Amino acid sequence: MAQVAQTSLRSIIGKSELDDLLAKREPINEGLELMLDTPAAARGIEIDRVEIKDVALPDTMKRSMSRRAEAERERRSRIITADGERRASKGLAEAATTMADTPGALQLRLLQTMVEVAAEKNSTLVLPYPVEMLRFFDAVSKGVAPQVPTPRAEENVDEPIIER
Repeated sequence: MAQVAQTSLRSIIGKSELDDLLAKREPINEGLELMLDTPAAARGIEIDRVEIKDVALPDTMKRSMSRRAEAERERRSRIITADGERRASKGLAEAATTMADTPGALQLRLLQTMVEVAAEKNSTLVLPYPVEMLRFFDAVSKGVAPQVPTPRAEENVDEPIIER
């Protein structure tokens, strides 16, 4: 009878995932009791209760399960990071569309960034500067009259002027 019990126990444990052994103990115990009850009843033995209390795992299996759990945590972490990146990119795209539709928005954002940087009490502040202004100041410092592009009659005055 002991050999039948051991074989039945190995069979039930072998068919079950470790998570199931921990989470679904009652159904597994009932299945084991049914497996043992039939041969025991034929010999006049009545089984009152069957419980799986402890399962000893080989070290290699423990390491394998540990690596699998670590890989699953890494996978979930990457999914969460990717979802955050996707949401951030959508927000940035919406902000860019809003700034493109409102001419002064980009300038206000630049000024806000300057205020934030200045609040950190840094000694250096780097500002984006239009190249055209640098060329203008360069021409003035050399005593040359700066060339200011003027719109032609056929051009739309609201569109930016691009010289080639």
